[in-house]
Amino acid sequence: MSGTPARTAADATASDVVCLGESMVTFLPSRPGRLADVPSFGRGIGGAESNVACALARAGHRAAWVSRVGADGFGDHLVDAISAYGVDTSAVRRDPDRPTGIYFRTATDRAADVHEVAYYRAGSAASAMSPANVPHEALSAGRVLHLSGITAALSADCLALLRELTAPRPGRPLVSFDVNHRPGLWRGGDASPGVLLDLARGADLVFAGEDEAEEAWGITAGAEAIREALPEPAVLVVKRGAQGATVFSRPGAGGAGSRPDTVTDVPALRVDVVAPVGAGDAFAAGFLSATLRGLPVRDRARHGHLMAAAVLTVPGDLTDPPARDRADRLAALDDAAWGRLRLGPGWTGDDTEVRST
Repeated sequence: MSGTPARTAADATASDVVCLGESMVTFLPSRPGRLADVPSFGRGIGGAESNVACALARAGHRAAWVSRVGADGFGDHLVDAISAYGVDTSAVRRDPDRPTGIYFRTATDRAADVHEVAYYRAGSAASAMSPANVPHEALSAGRVLHLSGITAALSADCLALLRELTAPRPGRPLVSFDVNHRPGLWRGGDASPGVLLDLARGADLVFAGEDEAEEAWGITAGAEAIREALPEPAVLVVKRGAQGATVFSRPGAGGAGSRPDTVTDVPALRVDVVAPVGAGDAFAAGFLSATLRGLPVRDRARHGHLMAAAVLTVPGDLTDPPARDRADRLAALDDAAWGRLRLGPGWTGDDTEVRST
């Protein structure tokens, strides 16, 4: 099956997925409103790659997170919280000279005009990651290495690291890359978000949203145009918001154009949304989980939608996914039954919350 990482003799002890990237302590608003008006915040954790690692660990996979945090209380909290999800954090390095990053956000959808995020991550421990100081043996220890474009935006050293990890080399893991374009991180920097296109072209599996492809690269003609700009990855997942996802997959090995694509359109689920945050990371985790299991492309995308629905129906960025056998049953529904599903809060633990309309 296209894009499925091969098993080796070392897989008995290796991680299924290794995720590299910054995680921060997140301050979540006690109520909707502008940051200037919110009276108090609750503490959580936030990081695209660590979110993926936590979701995969809770789904029964061996997941590891590689990063740098400060030698401070926030760094302690991050490592403890991520470890509590079952993620291997043994390769996380502590930086005695740089702090752990933190950020504050409003409760609204990231895509909404009124959404605010205040980052305090400049000069953070994670922004100092570079080819010279990351544990390369840990990054090569999994069947899949998951990266995102957020890391590339943090510093010139981080960008150099991403360039190295997405460059072709013998024996590398399957490289998964989520574009994760964050415009606020690229302002005033020496690099352009256009470098995300180069990084994505070096990966084996890429997640890209139609909205971010337009914002970062000026691509407005839809999924096929994104595939034309990214012909190299064996699997390209174009996320189309409420419309679902289009997956371009190429069987077997070989470079761009070596074999024709199979194009699979998978409609999104109808979801009673509680909080519109964390869904992209959850989708990537669900797709990766099904990829590791060698499931068909349609079911990979459906597992992505199901894991995203689990997060959309809770207040935070992370939650327990549905039990695997239950998710498998839902992913196996025929197209008509899939289209009738509507998922609401509590659906992952109570069959009565899975409704057909």
